[in-house]
Amino acid sequence: MIKKVSVNDLRIGMYIHDLNCGWLDHGFLRNRFRIRSASHIENIRRLGVHEVYIDTDKGYDLPDAPSEGEVVEALERELDKVAAEGQDCLQPETLAQERVKAQRIHSEVLQLISRLMQDARLGLPIQIDQIRVTIAELVSSIFRNQNALLALGRIRHADRYTFEHSVNVSVLMVAFARELGLDPEVIEVIGIGALLHDIGKTKTPEAILNKPGRLTDEEFAIMRSHVVHSREILARIPGFPDVALAVAAEHHERLDGTGYPEGKIGEAISFYGRMASIVDVYDAITSDRVYHRGMEPHQALRKLLEWSRYHLDPQLVRHFIRCVGVYPVGSLVRLESQRLAVVLENKRKGVQEPIVRVVMDARWRRFLPVEDLDLALKIRGAKDRILGVEDPGHWGIDCDEILRLPV
Repeated sequence: MIKKVSVNDLRIGMYIHDLNCGWLDHGFLRNRFRIRSASHIENIRRLGVHEVYIDTDKGYDLPDAPSEGEVVEALERELDKVAAEGQDCLQPETLAQERVKAQRIHSEVLQLISRLMQDARLGLPIQIDQIRVTIAELVSSIFRNQNALLALGRIRHADRYTFEHSVNVSVLMVAFARELGLDPEVIEVIGIGALLHDIGKTKTPEAILNKPGRLTDEEFAIMRSHVVHSREILARIPGFPDVALAVAAEHHERLDGTGYPEGKIGEAISFYGRMASIVDVYDAITSDRVYHRGMEPHQALRKLLEWSRYHLDPQLVRHFIRCVGVYPVGSLVRLESQRLAVVLENKRKGVQEPIVRVVMDARWRRFLPVEDLDLALKIRGAKDRILGVEDPGHWGIDCDEILRLPV
């Protein structure tokens, strides 16, 4: 059985099933291993991890510890509460109306960050005027219908991770800031900081950035230095906004002081830095990397809730969940009718009633003619609803491909 235990309860002879720090590269060669010495436990503690999962079939048990299933059930109940707190958000344009404009903007932002990183690599000055123009367009698209850009963020290419991650964090931060009701001028500045938050990686050796495996402690220390490099590069830009600088400089800080580069605690981390830490973790853990497969979006939201006990701002995590929806765009869900569908749009009628694209009959494992369904509307007296999330790999469904189909 898989159980969740405090690091303080770990004993030699227990078997680690999951270190429960999906956002963090670390020096352990494996995520799963038997604890053979006190130094193993101390190394886990030094990671800043407070709770881990053990496999009681492969090592010693802790009888009173909750099972993984019990933890998931509790988190799902908490997600339901978060959803109930949400409010409808006006999307002035339909997804079909916004999609073409969003595709152009997404492409332009990708090209921009690629060019900016190349300039930074060569030591050339970064010009902020073009960044402002492009981010202003991104902000406008989010305000018209955020689902178009959020959907594009789900379509990824492993060889463009750094660029796509920068764009995704910018899109998510802008949507998050809108959810929080921040001023448009501040939202734009947040988007700029988010786009450039990893600019310091241009100073990180390619061999470490693209290493096909886990980093050593020495390599991890070098990788961590990218935050300091980002801050230094951005601070040299004349008139670069303080809010944008905070986004870039604090996105790896954690509330309990286990983050980096400064180990700030609680309110010492700016509001914008606390926002950025949530978004950066979310996009990182939902992305496929060389050494791990990305989580499905709904599972990632559960993890954000779990980690908000120690590492992430709990109130801001709840706002972020309401921002992207309990079932984010690109999630595969099972409906009460036993059909499987991919989520297309959130933030229209209700957090738990998105527009979905029906693709399969789960009872017969048979693909169906594609049908878009608004779960907030009753059709011929019937009303379908979401029962839960499904693993696309299990069903052979490519959610990215479904999102690419015409609306």
